[in-house]
Amino acid sequence: MNFKQFLPILQWLPSYNKTYFRSDLLAGLTVAVLLVPQGMAYALLAGMPPIYGLYGGLLPLLLFGILGTSQQMSIGPVAVSALLVLAGISQIAEPLSSEYISYVLLAGLLIGCFQILLSILRLGFLVNFLSHPIVAGFTSAAAIIIAVSQLSSVLGFSIPRELSLVAKLQYVASNIGQTHLPTFLFCVSGIVLISVLKKINKAIPGALIAVVLGIIVVRFLRLDQQGVAIVGAVPQGLPSFQLPNWSIENIKLVMPTVLTVTIIGIVESIGIAKVLESKHNYYKIDANQELLALGLGKMAGAFFQAIPTSGSFSRSAVNNEAGARTGMSSIITAILIAISLLFLTELFYYLPNAVLAAIILLSVKGLFDYKEAIHLWHTHRGDFIMMVFTFFATLIMDIEFGVLAGVILSILMVLFRIASPHIAILGQIPETRFYRNVSRFPNAEQMEDVLIMRFDAQLFFGNAQYFKDTIEEIVKDRKDNLELLILSAYSITNMDSSGLHALEESLKFLKTNDIEFYITGVRGPVRDLFHKSDFINTLGKENQFMDVHQAVEYHRNKEQFKNRKFKNVLQNNVDNDFV
Repeated sequence: MNFKQFLPILQWLPSYNKTYFRSDLLAGLTVAVLLVPQGMAYALLAGMPPIYGLYGGLLPLLLFGILGTSQQMSIGPVAVSALLVLAGISQIAEPLSSEYISYVLLAGLLIGCFQILLSILRLGFLVNFLSHPIVAGFTSAAAIIIAVSQLSSVLGFSIPRELSLVAKLQYVASNIGQTHLPTFLFCVSGIVLISVLKKINKAIPGALIAVVLGIIVVRFLRLDQQGVAIVGAVPQGLPSFQLPNWSIENIKLVMPTVLTVTIIGIVESIGIAKVLESKHNYYKIDANQELLALGLGKMAGAFFQAIPTSGSFSRSAVNNEAGARTGMSSIITAILIAISLLFLTELFYYLPNAVLAAIILLSVKGLFDYKEAIHLWHTHRGDFIMMVFTFFATLIMDIEFGVLAGVILSILMVLFRIASPHIAILGQIPETRFYRNVSRFPNAEQMEDVLIMRFDAQLFFGNAQYFKDTIEEIVKDRKDNLELLILSAYSITNMDSSGLHALEESLKFLKTNDIEFYITGVRGPVRDLFHKSDFINTLGKENQFMDVHQAVEYHRNKEQFKNRKFKNVLQNNVDNDFV
């Protein structure tokens, strides 16, 4: 067994030095300063007591530092996962209730189990099937939903949780007169302060400063007695071991949330890890190992009362910018969070919820990716439609439906593109041996009696019928003049029995219509199939060529080339791999 593969810490720890430690210490401290207020804010967003967000910065972060292959990604509570948890679990229990907390911890345990299972089965590649436009559409809608969910903490009056997004906005508009001015000013001041400090220097812990100032103002002006909602008592000490209530009935209730959070959490985390990997050249991401580290972190967190965690965009960026070199930075962050839980929780009593709402609003601002929508509109309308569809599906229906719709749409688009790949009609560039797509090269010349077609995909059961139908349609359009169809097979990288059958059927169809068929540029694996099935003899070795130009020249000068010398050259061509 390769322990270094299972324990990535063994890959970098032997060469660890003081220089790395100084960088990791600074990065770990910086992330810890950011994680304390964010963890508490995201716990509230998930409908959990704030302390459970701090618990999310312990074991999940510690285990990822040991087991993760990404050296800069920071694990912990994140806004999108928190919202998904709230959206799902709030349908079966009241947020902040003991029953609700039990369901959330069970969901975290099951999410971890699913991620570990995917890792064991080596299915990390599945994250590639959720396209970027789908994720961008979902996260942009989630940003709006999160912002609306914070209006109660921003304005200082209660908003019915069960209302839809539009109904909540209508409710706010009709009750705007109930706004609690001190609460509103706290939130606005927090947003302005954090934003200004970030513009001055990104290294300044604006969120922590806002938290400290908020606590001081509320404590000495006694604003909690004037209606400003505060966090209140926060339990001191490290979390105790606790088994989630994993009855079959409870598992059934939380399963929709589990599946949703699992999908989005994996896409987020692996996406962040790959972005960070591209900025460094001294390590490689192993998606399956990442899933194992994430899964074990969630399982351990569930046993020690942490909300479900994931890779954080903002804290990972801070960790990277602060100079993190290895997973030690995450281990240091976890240690600092543990120190905060042991000695500093009493300081959070007067923390106003409005400041936490300000932190959440600023953190989700970057999730609303309108620039991506503009980019897709100009570059790829199909992807733009996918993004917009997922955006409105999430916004109008609900979070879980939006994720499901995005997954289904991604799969459908993959199937559509596989089932109807690009097919090009080729023409000769004047005075050259090159043949190019006539729709892209207007000067490319076509012959009246010869049609040259290029199929740009592997030929298999998913597109075999499309291949066959396309040939038949083309032939029907040019039946009167067409004498020869040349298939450029250079882009057909593989072929299964269904693809071979479609090729045989097409050959029969062409013969029925007195049209010759040549094939050029056949790749080795495809030629192997031709030999095994004896299709190479059915087609005829004399109808196979190295490239399109050779096939065209043979057709033009067929009578002249019907001699032994040319046949010998042809024989050498088909007895050796073309490419």
